[in-house]
Amino acid sequence: MAERPVPPAIAAIAPDGNLTPRQMRRVMIDISLRKQKPGAGSAHEFLMRRTALNPWPDLREILNGIDWVLIGGVATRAYMPERVTKDLDILVRYDDGNEVVERLKKAGYKTLSELAVPGYLLESPEGIQIDVLYGQYPWLKDALKNHGYDPAGYPVISLPYLVVLKLAALRAQDTADVSRMLGWADDSALDEVRKIVVKHSPEDSDDLESLIFIGRREREIPPKKDKS
Repeated sequence: MAERPVPPAIAAIAPDGNLTPRQMRRVMIDISLRKQKPGAGSAHEFLMRRTALNPWPDLREILNGIDWVLIGGVATRAYMPERVTKDLDILVRYDDGNEVVERLKKAGYKTLSELAVPGYLLESPEGIQIDVLYGQYPWLKDALKNHGYDPAGYPVISLPYLVVLKLAALRAQDTADVSRMLGWADDSALDEVRKIVVKHSPEDSDDLESLIFIGRREREIPPKKDKS
């Protein structure tokens, strides 16, 4: 099979085409900044909706007395329109991790595998997969204390720390999530996000501002076309 040529825009950054995850995100942001026009193609009413239509296991009774929060794709529904995702991610203190897994197992959950990061993948009696992440972040105490709630009433990590997690993940979907969530956040929320990112992930501050800009562009109403 012939070797695939490296596009010029990527070759200018990495001649061999081997972009780092942050370089890859930068390429995606640059493309969006060049191509994006006002508006998202969706009604503003939809983009402002916060729903909990997709059913997920309710862990509140099982984990009563233990601090935990939703993270990942399910958590985004607290800050943008709900999207489809295949599993439920929760974050707990590292020292609480084994207790959380044991409680879930007693409630009928099965342990499927260990995760690449500290934690375990489990499956509910209904066949829904749950990632339990054992957190060791310097900001975890504050994040667990000052969490919010999603439309179903589940504890969800606050927007600033969700952004920090998604910026660290460096995947295309995470970049898109950050842009949309920030585009519809108010100015006070954005200031809090900036403060937390500067403190815990300063190398991502420039990309953060670009993603805010892209998200705000999506929020704009496109100018009406002249039909004359």
